[in-house]
Amino acid sequence: MAFDYAEFSAAFPWFFPVAAFFIGACVGSFLNVVIYRLPKEESIVTPGSHCACGQPVQWRDNIPILSWMILRGRARCCGRAFSFRYPFVELLTAALFVACWLKFTPLVAVCGWIFVSCLIAATFIDLDHMIIPDVFTIGLGVFGVLLSCLVPALHGQQGDFFLVDSLRAGAASLQGLLIGSGVVLWIALIAEAILRKEAMGFGDVKFVGAIGAFCGWQGAVFTVFGGAIVGTVWFAIAFIVEKATGRRAAVAPPSETPEGEAAPLAFGAHVPFGPMLAIAGALYFLLLRDATLRWFAEIAVLF
Repeated sequence: MAFDYAEFSAAFPWFFPVAAFFIGACVGSFLNVVIYRLPKEESIVTPGSHCACGQPVQWRDNIPILSWMILRGRARCCGRAFSFRYPFVELLTAALFVACWLKFTPLVAVCGWIFVSCLIAATFIDLDHMIIPDVFTIGLGVFGVLLSCLVPALHGQQGDFFLVDSLRAGAASLQGLLIGSGVVLWIALIAEAILRKEAMGFGDVKFVGAIGAFCGWQGAVFTVFGGAIVGTVWFAIAFIVEKATGRRAAVAPPSETPEGEAAPLAFGAHVPFGPMLAIAGALYFLLLRDATLRWFAEIAVLF
């Protein structure tokens, strides 16, 4: 007897969202390893998870989200506190996995899982090191084009002929990659000419291209300007909190001088733009795609 997804989902509507949450939490746990080890050029496979004191983490202390709560944020072996970021990344990944599952068809949702996982990893690596590794820029962009060809519905192509849909979706993905990276590159070059200094890292250029591979050129353009809005709001909140408390806000993004030294959050300081781009890209992918496409269609009619 063949498995009927629609029938099973109708009978047990909670099953797949719950499964998506658990899968997302486990992936989030793996992302914590990637975020910590990848910038150090360490293996993300071996050795297994271990405490800062060197002791391996037992399986019962490595259950996503739950173990941190049971242990109250401290290692069982030595009592060291470990960051709230670990369960936060797991919970965030789980929540976004559920959102993808509820929003899209299963195949597109799985593509979304890959996309948001890379956005999360790139975000926290950029916050820690002010770099976005090529695996989340060039690698993600290439993978986005390949996935678009295999799952044309990722770009809204759902006709009767798979080959035609695949070519159209692949072209839309490639267009998003090239236009997205090209727009940011020109913005960076113009800003650099005006300010007489580097205004945006090349990693951001490649990152927008990778987002465009999953979201199309409209999503890439939205990400550039949406990321600027996210950054403006983020900085405004940080400044308000800093003025109210008299010390640097915990929510403030890291900032440094052009020479790489820590600096106050102010005009001219270098800040990671990747997190802002990632937030805007996720908003477009999960919530604002349809509204943005309608807006671009209305603009096209005027011309």
